[in-house]
Amino acid sequence: MESTVASHLANLKILLVDDDLELCELLEEYLRADRCSVESVSEGELGLERARSGEHDLVILDIMLPGISGLEVLRQIRRDSELPILILTAKTDEIDRIVGLEIGADDYVAKPVNPRELLARVRTILRRSFGREVPGRTADKGKRLQVGDIILDPGARSVTCLGRPVRLTSVEFDLLEILLRSAGSVVSRDELCREALERDLFPTDRAVDMHVSRLRNKLGNGIEDEERIKTVRGVGYLLVKPSDDGDFRQQDRTSLGDRLH
Repeated sequence: MESTVASHLANLKILLVDDDLELCELLEEYLRADRCSVESVSEGELGLERARSGEHDLVILDIMLPGISGLEVLRQIRRDSELPILILTAKTDEIDRIVGLEIGADDYVAKPVNPRELLARVRTILRRSFGREVPGRTADKGKRLQVGDIILDPGARSVTCLGRPVRLTSVEFDLLEILLRSAGSVVSRDELCREALERDLFPTDRAVDMHVSRLRNKLGNGIEDEERIKTVRGVGYLLVKPSDDGDFRQQDRTSLGDRLH
């Protein structure tokens, strides 16, 4: 799998949108040394125009830009595209990170940027885009998954719900696949972060929560307006199987239910 990733990385076209010219030069040098093709622009309007050109595989987007902000660029891209996007934020700007994830960023890297960390995040997105082996699940790789009216095709990277296609980012797709494979059981936030984002969960990290929130909104509620993905406080998330939905309404909530909503 790593050789496949490396071969695709050699042809990866990255759009870097940041007005810090020294940082752009550093990241360009680092990414090009790893055989990526990099185009840099320093303004939000031009960044949006280039992102919409269809010429890039991934966008690295700074939040603070002259002209329109990086968040507005992200918002407008997400109106009609699931192009993978990494946002760059100041280390202390938790609100910007949360808003960026809510709007639809795939992940974030805090400034000052560690080029090796950034490249690792790029590789993670690439693995999601081209598929990857998941330990313990290789026997099921490629098999269509269906839970109720949700159908996920890992090979085609497609999802339908209520018979309609659902457009998901690569992170949202992977989260849904993990939850579908474990339907009826709680999956911890730590596991979701490790498998979908390929990194450890750290304190105050809201990335998984924001992606699950967007996934819920895209799928909508299920039968009798019940949430399809339930939160188990302090633990993680559970995708409800149709047969489980009534069970949850009937069971005593004193042991599980006061954490489940």
